[in-house]
This record gives sequence, C-alpha cells and structure tokens, in this order.
Amino acid sequence: MRGDKTLEPTAGQTIGPFFKFGLEYERMNEVAFPHSPGAIVLSGAVYDGAGAPIPDAVVEIFGADADGTVPNARGTLHRDGYSFTGFGRAMTTDDGRFHFWTRDPGPVDGKAPFFAAIVYARGLPDKLHTRIYLPEHEELRAADPFLSGLTETERASLIAERTPEGYLRHDIHLQGDKETAFIAFG
Repeated sequence: MRGDKTLEPTAGQTIGPFFKFGLEYERMNEVAFPHSPGAIVLSGAVYDGAGAPIPDAVVEIFGADADGTVPNARGTLHRDGYSFTGFGRAMTTDDGRFHFWTRDPGPVDGKAPFFAAIVYARGLPDKLHTRIYLPEHEELRAADPFLSGLTETERASLIAERTPEGYLRHDIHLQGDKETAFIAFG
C-alpha cells in the first residue's frame, strides 16, 4: 500500500527472443561438479502441445543434497567447482533438450525426494512450476500429500526414468496428451 491507495500486482511477462541476456552465466547447469562422487546427469526435453521441441525455453531446478539436507551454500551465480548449491539453470537446445549435472536428492523430513522445477518459454504469460520425482522411493511417493491429490496419469508425468548409466531422464510437455502436471499458485 502507498498512502490510501492499493497497488495491483504486475502481471507476469512472457520471455522473448533475448532471454539469454542477463540470465546466462558460466556453468549454470552444473549444480554438482561433473563426474564428482555422486554426480549424475538429469536430462530431458521441453515439448509444446503438438509434441514439437521448444528450442528457446529455460528450465531451472532446485533440489536437496543426496543426504536430504537443503543446501544453503553461496555461489549459485558464481560456481566455485565444489560447492553443491542445489540450484541450476539450463537453456534448451535447438531440439528442445536440457541437461544438468546434479545429485539425486535425498528425502527431506522423510518425504519423497524431488527436484522443484520451473519452466519459462515463449508464449507463456508466466512461469510454470512442477516437480521431478525419482523413480525410487515408491513407498514415500505413495504417502506424498501432493502426489496423492493427482490422478495416476498426472503422477506418472512427474516421475523421471533412470537410465542404464544411473542418470535421470525427464521430459516436460507443456500441453497435450502427455502434459506434465503443473502446480498452480493462487
């Protein structure tokens, strides 16, 4: 409030063709130092409602460390090569792909481990929030209050698959038959 006047919140704005300016920084997708103990790759692609890859989206993740501690290390925008900050950002490639070097998040307070994820893309009036759950920890996912409020199809859209190398793969579909479940804040 300013004086006796209430200000309305400013609407979100879609990102444009120049989103890399000011968002990009060195090693931004290296949440964990590549090939360090416990480091894995989380990869995937972002698709539109017709199933076409989105070549200019931004994906951000935040996750707990492997032991379930929520990181509070400084250095998100200035990677030092050894601190695990939990946060990463990746721009999609021309074929819609993204990847992060990170660690499997551990359960926080006994809850199913997941990465919080945000997607920015052209045409979106605001960012989209979602989660990426590990394929393990079935008993914790079954007891998860957020997941229990979703349909079986919606739950499946949030679970990554484990690759033969032990990495994670998870695609994000903004609309359509394979639409990822997104979290509404209101």
